[in-house]
Amino acid sequence: MPVIQLTTPAGALTGQGRSDVQRELARVLLRWEGAPDTAFFRAQAWSYLNELPSGAQTTAEDDLPRFRVDVTVPEGALSDRRRSGLVEEATQVVLRAAGLTESDALRVWVLIHEQADGTWGAGGSVIRYADLKALATGKTDA
Repeated sequence: MPVIQLTTPAGALTGQGRSDVQRELARVLLRWEGAPDTAFFRAQAWSYLNELPSGAQTTAEDDLPRFRVDVTVPEGALSDRRRSGLVEEATQVVLRAAGLTESDALRVWVLIHEQADGTWGAGGSVIRYADLKALATGKTDA
């Protein structure tokens, strides 16, 4: 089950961007992961917005806001093509949410973390990637 987290300095997103960015990032993640568009899978795509207090983010050069998108997916869920698409689309979502342009794209980092099979638990059970694939294709006894 995927998790996506956007870390941003407080106030760096537009009002509408702050309102929409979490669900939009969750939808992007599900699409690139190849999950079916069902209520079950949408409910499992968790999205967090972490806003840092003023002064908590800077670079050696300037104080322009930077954005970090951390994505956690089961190992094997993303091919190279899917990773590339996810990085590109998540970057665009963040730029829009912050009212920025393509020239600001290097201020958005997308870090993909693949959770090793057998190390993800939910509902009191270990969830394996094969279980998720079976759920997605309807090939399960559940």
